[in-house]
Amino acid sequence: MNRPKIFSAFLSIILLTIFLGCAATQKQEGTGEYVDDTVITAKVKAAIMGDNSLKVTEINVETFKGVVQLSGFVSSQSDINKATELARGINGVKSVKNDMRLK
Repeated sequence: MNRPKIFSAFLSIILLTIFLGCAATQKQEGTGEYVDDTVITAKVKAAIMGDNSLKVTEINVETFKGVVQLSGFVSSQSDINKATELARGINGVKSVKNDMRLK
């Protein structure tokens, strides 16, 4: 009679731990947000790669909760503007942080 109660309590604690572990916080993404951010990052990188005037290897893209951060070194201000414009055009992007620098 005690074994089912103990098993039930143990299972409840495990399930509660799993659900709390997947929850998003201010500094940590939940599982769904991580997947969304990965898709956004891939789309931004593809858009930048599709533009012949930009050198993809010199622009880094990271996404956290829909905020895209662009960093790296480019040769002109127009490259910075173009990469920022391409990132803003991707569905799901909330804002773009531009940390790119001129060579």
